[in-house]
Amino acid sequence: MENILIAENITKEFTGHRALDDVSIEVPRGKVYGLLGPNGAGKTTLIRIINHITAPDSGRVIFNGHELTAADTAHIGYLPEERGLYKKMKVGEQALFFARLKGLSRQEATVRLKEWFERLEISDWWDKKVEELSKGMAQKVQFIVTVLHRPQLLIFDEPFSGFDPINAGVLKREILKLRDEGSTVIFSTHNMSSVEELCENITLINRSHNILSGPVARIREEFSDNAWELAYVGSPEALQTAAEGAGANITLTGIDPMGNAMATLRMPSPKDVRNVLGAVNGAVDIRSFTPHIASMDDIFVRAVEMSNQQQQ
Repeated sequence: MENILIAENITKEFTGHRALDDVSIEVPRGKVYGLLGPNGAGKTTLIRIINHITAPDSGRVIFNGHELTAADTAHIGYLPEERGLYKKMKVGEQALFFARLKGLSRQEATVRLKEWFERLEISDWWDKKVEELSKGMAQKVQFIVTVLHRPQLLIFDEPFSGFDPINAGVLKREILKLRDEGSTVIFSTHNMSSVEELCENITLINRSHNILSGPVARIREEFSDNAWELAYVGSPEALQTAAEGAGANITLTGIDPMGNAMATLRMPSPKDVRNVLGAVNGAVDIRSFTPHIASMDDIFVRAVEMSNQQQQ
């Protein structure tokens, strides 16, 4: 799969602090890529390097097959976490100002802005001052300005911060639509449910190091520890005896909405699933038996904890 962006062995130090330590990532073209990590991990520093705002001390960034230059930023849209609009300007006037900075003619910018304002339901705010906008409304304006020139690569730093669930959903749909229209999206977030909904690939940075990278589906499977979710009717004691006799670890987890008892079974290895299933099938009435897929919240916590232990 072709990569639109490759960061190779990026190291960046500030006074008394190494923000990035030999970090490499590969961002597939036409995908949504999650850049994750605790506060202070180095995510924003990497984003600034990709945007040519600052330079790495060592390593390089490849964009569209060549080493990144200042001219390439014309093909990148960046919505930083620290956002700001000129409060005394009118909304439409300010949006036009930013659009012109990105190389659009006034006529083309006006047409595109009107379309976007309608899509995000803020047309009535065109002639109002920015200081009259709510935080969410202001973020919609900044989102529009970021995507207006149809860049090949979009980078959003905490794009859902301050949005209610309805407007966050609107923004998610627009991000997926931009991907479907050919844009590649990198977004940095602490919202793991958004990662599960949007991202096809991720990188997790912790203490300046890349500690986990790859397709989300593969990573979730790898962190699932050969676990299966069982819904059943019958004796929990009989189930436990049968499962442990077949070599599985069992955790009783409660009752599902249909009134079935629930348990999680962890197998010694994938090849043991059939033997365990056969054993428990003779002990209880099985209603469902499905693979347990680790949540991104769980993966985030476990990966960071393992990394911290290794770095101590």
